[in-house]
Amino acid sequence: MPLSEFRSYLRSNKSIPNKYASFYIKWVQDFVRFCQSHPNTQKPSMQVDRFLIRLAKKYEQWQVDQARHAIQHYCYFLERPNRPDRPIEHPESIKDWKTAGESMVRVLRLKQRSYRTERTYIHWLRSFYSHVKPAIPSELTDRHIIDFLSYLAVERHVVKSTQNQAFNALLFFYRHVLEKEVGDIRNAVRARPKFRLPTVLSPVEVMQLIDHLSGVSRLMAKIIYGGGLRRDECMRLRVKDLDFERNTVTIRAGKGDKDRQTLLPESIVDEVRQHMCNVRHLYEADRRADIAGVQLPGALGKKYPLASKEWIWYWVFPSARLSQDPRSGVVRRHHMSGDVLRKGIRNAVKAAGLAKRVTAHTLRHSFATHLLENGTDIRTIQQLLGHADLNTTMIYTHVARKNALGVRSPLDRQPA
Repeated sequence: MPLSEFRSYLRSNKSIPNKYASFYIKWVQDFVRFCQSHPNTQKPSMQVDRFLIRLAKKYEQWQVDQARHAIQHYCYFLERPNRPDRPIEHPESIKDWKTAGESMVRVLRLKQRSYRTERTYIHWLRSFYSHVKPAIPSELTDRHIIDFLSYLAVERHVVKSTQNQAFNALLFFYRHVLEKEVGDIRNAVRARPKFRLPTVLSPVEVMQLIDHLSGVSRLMAKIIYGGGLRRDECMRLRVKDLDFERNTVTIRAGKGDKDRQTLLPESIVDEVRQHMCNVRHLYEADRRADIAGVQLPGALGKKYPLASKEWIWYWVFPSARLSQDPRSGVVRRHHMSGDVLRKGIRNAVKAAGLAKRVTAHTLRHSFATHLLENGTDIRTIQQLLGHADLNTTMIYTHVARKNALGVRSPLDRQPA
């Protein structure tokens, strides 16, 4: 296929800057010449590997990485599917995919994955099905995963974390439903990581935001900012997770299914106690109405059938309405929806006149940044936030006030 068409493809691809197009063409030309001089190689992936090994002897690593990315795009360009010309899907194929989806849900629940993980994985399985049809599950190969991941990066312009999430869902599907092991997918076009600085509020802006919140949303914002919680971690707090004697909050099964402890600000202890008194009244009303107990994590509900109706397992922020459990179908009281806080913060930002994009997670970013500015060591902040990798926490060093490090702008040193 003429390289002129590939050049047009590069120019139309938003994920590749125009200034790199000529370099991509050069690497592809070199790769084509290499393949023509080595016609005995059977697997294209082996051709790519051998070509890159030869480049590494002459060029720097960043150039080898650029060549790999260019070749990945070229392979996707040559093999990209023509969706409008696909044959009509057979009804039996639809039945097979429906059965596969039900099997995936069943395995996810057997392995006690969270309901959010279940919904996310099923979402990616549906997207994958729409991409590979009319292929049936038994016909799937590594090539289908490579094409789908490349499609996400090239045509949908997803970020690296989203592409990794899709791959994890497909890896689970292949291993536990199809009972196939995924092989080499290095030839898939990978989404490039993007470095983004978090939005951080100043201490004054945080108080302005909180002052324009009211009710339960105000208390949740204080807990999130005071302890660096994620929004959903705050929503899922239970009575037993609050320790008023030690002023700590215990996060159970947080991100990565890890437990940790963080701060419960002394300044809001009385406010939290008053809130718990109100929650206690709702709990007792549920018991009098003989409403099913709250959902328990894992298999605790089967091991301790009566525990779901105990006070210690009740939600700190229960919903005002009863709802049906999407898995078991039992009508019970769930914790409050995150939309309550999201809408409250959105209205408070407008009322306070803050010229920043603020979410509940912004309060978590502000918590870490303000601790860093006040001299808290980075390891302690990492533990409070629950980061597995210190590099994740280090991002806050880029947004902390430079004056905290004793640096002053040269403009401020000029005479008035």
